Amino acid sequence: MKLYYSPGACSLSPHIVLKESGLAFEAIAAPTKTHKLLDGTDYYTINPLGYVPFLVLDDGRTLHEGPAIVQYIADQVPDQQLAPANGSWERYKLQEWLNTISTELHKGFSPLFTPGMPAEAKDMAKTRLLSRLTWVDGELAGKTYLMGDTFTVADAYLFVVAGWSKHVAVDISGLSHLVAFMARVAARPAVQAAMRTEGLIK
Repeated sequence: MKLYYSPGACSLSPHIVLKESGLAFEAIAAPTKTHKLLDGTDYYTINPLGYVPFLVLDDGRTLHEGPAIVQYIADQVPDQQLAPANGSWERYKLQEWLNTISTELHKGFSPLFTPGMPAEAKDMAKTRLLSRLTWVDGELAGKTYLMGDTFTVADAYLFVVAGWSKHVAVDISGLSHLVAFMARVAARPAVQAAMRTEGLIK
């Protein structure tokens, strides 16, 4: 498999999940600012949408949405328990989390990374984001991870997206459960390995 990623982008989530899975894969940098691979290839010739993550299977089939990619990876290694079994109530709860992170958090950060966005719009986005993150903080009370004691693909996604807060002046220091969660996930060997590959830590 090949995973196309941009350092620190949402593609870090499936990168972490692939490291957790133990599956063989190649991580290929596709910076979203240049859309050029290290060998000069135009990334649009590989993924016409131009964004990451993008997963290419050995047989040529592709997936280009993070929540779909991480569930696919998890289902290849069911013994790792990166996602509950398909058809179970817990699987639907996992999908609920993936959708919440995608629509309420991930997209909520978009205005803060958009050049030329008016300050008033950014302030509104920060207020909304902090309210959503405060809710997530409450959901983490008494839990090790979002689904309980077991690390799942949703935790990788939340870790990546919530981590953007430090780059856009969204202060989560008062959200003690979320802060503790971030530290727990950051300490996982697979997370550190993915972040090192992307040049985010040494």
